Amino acid sequence: MRIASQYGRVEVDGLAREFDVSAQTIRKDLNALCDGGLLQRVHGGAVHPSGVTNFAYDARRHLAADGKRRIGERTAAMIPHRSSIVLNIGTTTEQVAQALRHHSGILVVTNNINVASILRETPSAEVVIVGGLVRPSDGGIVGEAAVDFIRQFKVDYAIIGTSGIDEDGTVLDYDYREVRVAQEMIRHARQTILLADHTKFDRKPPVKIADLADIDVLVTDTVPPTGIVEICKAGGVQLEVAVDPQAMAEG
Repeated sequence: MRIASQYGRVEVDGLAREFDVSAQTIRKDLNALCDGGLLQRVHGGAVHPSGVTNFAYDARRHLAADGKRRIGERTAAMIPHRSSIVLNIGTTTEQVAQALRHHSGILVVTNNINVASILRETPSAEVVIVGGLVRPSDGGIVGEAAVDFIRQFKVDYAIIGTSGIDEDGTVLDYDYREVRVAQEMIRHARQTILLADHTKFDRKPPVKIADLADIDVLVTDTVPPTGIVEICKAGGVQLEVAVDPQAMAEG
């Protein structure tokens, strides 16, 4: 996946030589990745998906899953009890919801049906689900009705997922309707926490959510590229890295 992200395309024969395995093994692995929506099969190899469409929802759930879990736990640890929160669409924000189940007295407003489902049986959480158009691919609620709904609130924290961060610090996503809702969440929160696992620094979706300078905290699972770290420092963005304890021990 790293090679495909860097070069846009991988070849069966080249991968077989690099990893010292048979071409049949590579074909099997590529087929599995393509079935999961992570790559697209072409003659002789596979290509990285287009920059104008996101991975399928089930594929996103498994991509960087451990990193997303750590991000979710680190983010939830930053949220005090008895806080008001908006959570947007995304598999990483769903991990935050999982980690928030033990918080008490929280109000959660979300346009993510999966977040609402995760928190709905938490007795100490009041869950408000945004009205609007339900996107069948992932249960996200988008559109102008959702934007209008968010305008009713002023919350303590906006917890925002993203599909990519450009090297100049632009925070990006794929669906302009989803972006409109995320922008409104940022406007109606006292503090914004952006979630981005390490794969998001290699992806270039076409729609701008915000600039890193508009964000208060960036939570990720590995130290970002040097340019992103410098942008955070210059913009006063707090950088939180949810490191892998095993990797730290080995390091």
